[in-house]
Amino acid sequence: MRRTPLAVLGVLVTVLLVWVGTGPGAGQSEHETADDPRVRMARATWDTGWFQAEVYKLLLERLGYRVDGPVTMENDEFYHSVAAGDVDLWVNGWFPSHDRQLEHGLVETVGTQVDAGALQGYFVDSATASEHGITNLGDLADPSLAALFDLDGNGKADLIGCDVGWACADIIHHHLTAYRLAGTVEQVQGDYSPLISETIARQRAGEAVLYYTWTPNWTVGELVPGRDVVWLETPFPSLPPDQEAFLDRTSIPGLPGCANDPCQVGWPPNDIRAVANSGFLAHNPVVRKLLEQVVIPLEDISAQNALMVADEGDPEDFRRHAEDWALANDAMVSEWIHRADPDALVLAAQQQATPVTGGVLRVAARALPPFVIYENRGYSGFEVALIRLIAAHLGMQVEIYAVDTVAKQMDDITRGIAQVGLGGVAVTGPREERVDFSLPVLDTGLTVMAPTHASQGVGNRIVTFFRAITSSDLPWLMVVFGIVVLVSAHLIWWLERHHNPDFAVPYRRGIWDSFYWSVVTMSTVGYGDKVARGGLGRGFALVWIALGTLVFASFTASIASSLAVSELRGEISGPGDLPGHRVATVSGSAGDAYLVAVGVGPVLVDDIGEAYRLLEEGDVEAIVFDAPVLQFHTAHEGAGAITTVGPLFERVQYALMLSEADPELRERVNLALLELIESGLYRQVHERWFGAFG
Repeated sequence: MRRTPLAVLGVLVTVLLVWVGTGPGAGQSEHETADDPRVRMARATWDTGWFQAEVYKLLLERLGYRVDGPVTMENDEFYHSVAAGDVDLWVNGWFPSHDRQLEHGLVETVGTQVDAGALQGYFVDSATASEHGITNLGDLADPSLAALFDLDGNGKADLIGCDVGWACADIIHHHLTAYRLAGTVEQVQGDYSPLISETIARQRAGEAVLYYTWTPNWTVGELVPGRDVVWLETPFPSLPPDQEAFLDRTSIPGLPGCANDPCQVGWPPNDIRAVANSGFLAHNPVVRKLLEQVVIPLEDISAQNALMVADEGDPEDFRRHAEDWALANDAMVSEWIHRADPDALVLAAQQQATPVTGGVLRVAARALPPFVIYENRGYSGFEVALIRLIAAHLGMQVEIYAVDTVAKQMDDITRGIAQVGLGGVAVTGPREERVDFSLPVLDTGLTVMAPTHASQGVGNRIVTFFRAITSSDLPWLMVVFGIVVLVSAHLIWWLERHHNPDFAVPYRRGIWDSFYWSVVTMSTVGYGDKVARGGLGRGFALVWIALGTLVFASFTASIASSLAVSELRGEISGPGDLPGHRVATVSGSAGDAYLVAVGVGPVLVDDIGEAYRLLEEGDVEAIVFDAPVLQFHTAHEGAGAITTVGPLFERVQYALMLSEADPELRERVNLALLELIESGLYRQVHERWFGAFG
């Protein structure tokens, strides 16, 4: 098909918009936020695929998404809409039947819900087939046989076919043309569901029936192949040009009710797959991971289809069928969710939740990775995952807002603004006096963070030398030295100025000569270019030389001492090496209390980020703080430059802050925590953020 230059330009512009993340379907939808992710879902017009749509909707909700729809669409309508970004996905793609629809671009298939299990073909009732020897669609080229299925009296067999717009409708038309049946067979198109219901009623009344159907579909449960109906083979393989690559797949073995095995049904088996907007998948990788995993057994779909036509076809029935299926396959479903997003465990908890009480659980969160992480306008982290699970058990919604300090958290909880505070809050005596705590959510300790040591080069040694000097008393000695030399210069000038040309008059010139003499004499160099000649001057020079020896010896000792201390400090390999080092920690933390107790005067900061900066810039040599926080930073931000060393020490327990005025909430939160531990969900969250137990 030729495209005009303007059309080509339009396609290129659309591709560019999606690529940069601003085009249709490229990112978050109009009202979507990171805290309220949204999926706009469609479904096919055939209700035999609505069960799968409800299953996927349920899975997406468990993943934390708000699902709009699914809205029912014709094939062409959906593929145009998903390419334009007006909807995000559906799970009713049949391939290769829908291959031509992918020409829209900006669309892709994801996962395989049913693998080569979706079969299609033509059927006649067993009684008519047996009486007249009908085994092949080509047999209906005989007008007398075709007349057996003529419903409207026009002399042609009425083949109950597909709705207008379905991909199967085009293939049926192709078959009737390829097999030269257009003069004796016509496809009856309309609303498939009532048409097939009438067909079933006619078969049960003993009338001849001819129809197209597919699996999974409830029709195969009502008219069972091999018992009520038989498969019709086609004269030879023939498919439209866009599906000719699948001609060798149209012969299917093991079909009951077919005259031959394998059976030449004329249709290749189809994969049922999800189809989604490429931009949407790029911005929602967890959805892609979920869709890649989901498999729904064909027999399960057929079983639901049977329930659907047995007076369980209301919308709430479809939802219930999906929930029942998910519950029956809980382990598999939970694994899909966990692999897609290890944090999305809330719905698994909902299956075990206590009776719903409703309401909103307001949470004051202080960002402290890995307990609470705020990025991309959303919250994650160990304690965030736990509080969402707990809220699910309580039947409540979670509303998280940010605070900067523990003091603000405690104040909000005390005033009733928040019900829970989280963010790596260690249980301490002073805090217990103001707020209540849940059972511990993590039991760990302190650790030491230090630079990763490597062999020192020349540059590092120079830096070490100057740090040793600046950390000694040498700078103050230099100030004293300068003052003393200045006094000495004035004395020698005053004693020698009248009879010694080396100390010139006037003062402006002579004082610099005197200063020079004072320095070289104190250093015991004694160049001899300027010497004292008078008795008093020579006496002062002798005293000055002796003092110079002592002063320079003091300078040398100070520098050597500083360098020696620097070398003796060496690498920090645990808490026992901390004395004598500059160690940072957060004010008021367990690390602060520990360092004071062991006699290490800490460098106190208001938040751990400031401590990281001091260590990076070399202003401190180590950090003592909560082990999970330092270990997480080392693994994600340290880039090999820092490490945690030595064993854990000083036990630290973390818990959720709660109001003392609401003991009932504390009891319910504690019970929920215990249930999470017993169910294994706590272990999953722990392994996600800290690794396996032990």
